[in-house]
Amino acid sequence: MSGFIKIINKILSSMCVVLCSILVLCVVWQVCSRYVLNTPSTYTDELARFLFIWVGLIGAAYALGQKKHLAIDLLATKLETSPSKQNLLNLCINIIGLFFTLSIMCYGGMRLVQDTIAHGQISPVIGIQMGVVYLAIPISGLFMLIYLVRDIFENAKQLSH
Repeated sequence: MSGFIKIINKILSSMCVVLCSILVLCVVWQVCSRYVLNTPSTYTDELARFLFIWVGLIGAAYALGQKKHLAIDLLATKLETSPSKQNLLNLCINIIGLFFTLSIMCYGGMRLVQDTIAHGQISPVIGIQMGVVYLAIPISGLFMLIYLVRDIFENAKQLSH
């Protein structure tokens, strides 16, 4: 499983770097075209918004996988309980996260993508299907599921010892 997780980590970190790089280029071009050329680029404005959505969601999945997500350890560190109780609390947090990710991000996200594509919603400037933009929700949810399942197995293994 750790080899699979390493591959997922590499995919997500690479995606974040590429998406962030393109996002920075879009914003730099937008600023230059607006203030230097006096003709703001509408394409880069919309593309930057869509890239920001993708970077935020993919980055959140990667942060969860690295156990750097803010909400994951906040309660455990505040309570200052024994390691076994903290492990039980982490297990409960991961199970709640699993249900949220399954129901809201994966199921709800796929419904949103399907409904948006079915209704033919197109972005006003670039002209792409908005379902492609919203696809970031279930994709990041899938990666979050993988990490949460890994964490649940780790918590259960530690509790059994």
